[in-house]
Amino acid sequence: MPDRTESAPNATVRSPSAPRILPAAAAGAITEAVAALKAGALVGMPTETVYGLAADAANPQAVARIFAAKGRPRFNPLIAHVADRAMADRLAHIPPAADALIARFWPGPLTLVLDRRPDAPVAELATAGLSTVALRAPAHASAQALITALGRPVVAPSANRSGHVSATTADHVAADLGGRVAVILDAGPCRIGLESTVVRVEAEGRWWLLRPGAIAEEDITSLLGPPARAEADRADRPLSPGLLLRHYAPGKPLRLDVTTAEADEFLIGFGAVAGEVTLSARGDLTEAAARLFALLRKAEASPKPRIAVAPIPARGLGRAIRDRLERAAREETPAGQTG
Repeated sequence: MPDRTESAPNATVRSPSAPRILPAAAAGAITEAVAALKAGALVGMPTETVYGLAADAANPQAVARIFAAKGRPRFNPLIAHVADRAMADRLAHIPPAADALIARFWPGPLTLVLDRRPDAPVAELATAGLSTVALRAPAHASAQALITALGRPVVAPSANRSGHVSATTADHVAADLGGRVAVILDAGPCRIGLESTVVRVEAEGRWWLLRPGAIAEEDITSLLGPPARAEADRADRPLSPGLLLRHYAPGKPLRLDVTTAEADEFLIGFGAVAGEVTLSARGDLTEAAARLFALLRKAEASPKPRIAVAPIPARGLGRAIRDRLERAAREETPAGQTG
């Protein structure tokens, strides 16, 4: 069982056989997590989107431990989490269009893929050898406290096995990663429950959406104008996390847009479709997003061999929910598309 501790002023930074789960607001919790990061260990970090598996962005060995812990393909880059724009400026060139997005949406669930500075203090492995870097300033007190106390960025993909359902509670992190994590900061369930919106912004101001999330493409368009007609990102060498063809997947077949389940299916409902559990009986997309990954894990743990999900409207936050479900429902391919 995970070691749950109220405070930990003198704890070791090595990953034990089970992770230490510390209440994020407890005395000494941030200090212990920072010590773990400085020692090259991994930390489960709560954010408003999902829990992240954090490592010191400048430590190549620590970054490599993320890929090993998750079983993540090394061509799949990581998001560097920063405290603010000033920290982001040390990593990337920030054009005026990106500045406008930062002023409007940071801190918050928006990741910007920008041209990386040649001397950026981030391990090459974290950017998968690309000339770009993905940056986000999380809107979560514990994440902000951790990054600020460390004094430099952390890279943090979702804290789960690669390709599996993302973690939205500390217990999800412990169940997926166990002793590969030294410390997990427990701040309760994530408020949003879906990964960030990801946008590529070029130096000339051209932009396009890479991954839908809590911030709608329409909100970005209202600020920057319409997106560029850019070539679609290649799934075999993505510019950001979350773009592989199969992702966020439970360990069972998943069928979408279901109003009546088959006898061997665990139905996740929405709105008028009740199901065995429901994302939101009221048809509230914000509530549905926050519950999505937890209910996929519940369905995965059920005795039924298949999962069905009620129809989700493709508007607003529903577009991001459907993106995750459609990737989760794809059949596994032999070309390494499950990371």
